[in-house]
Amino acid sequence: MNELESNLKELIISNYGSLKKFSENINMPWTTLDSILKRGVANSNISNVLKITKALDINAEKLVDGEIIGNTEPHTIAAHFDGDEFTEDELDDIRAYAEFVKNRRK
Repeated sequence: MNELESNLKELIISNYGSLKKFSENINMPWTTLDSILKRGVANSNISNVLKITKALDINAEKLVDGEIIGNTEPHTIAAHFDGDEFTEDELDDIRAYAEFVKNRRK
């Protein structure tokens, strides 16, 4: 296992506790993940690399280039309203929808 894959393994374990738990989370056989870490990311199927990078929120292109870099896209959207743009009922609907969206993550 070279340095990139070793660092990737450490990142997975620090975020998910184990490789097995991570592989279950991304719906990938543990043996496939183990093979990727042993043979190298660059020798892997692109769909598997994308599963890994999406779950770890890292840049896929950089990973294939040998770097582990977090995505720079924003992950939050400011949701504040100034003035009287919405009625209280509309604000309740917005809050309910935001809660619905958050609950879909689970």
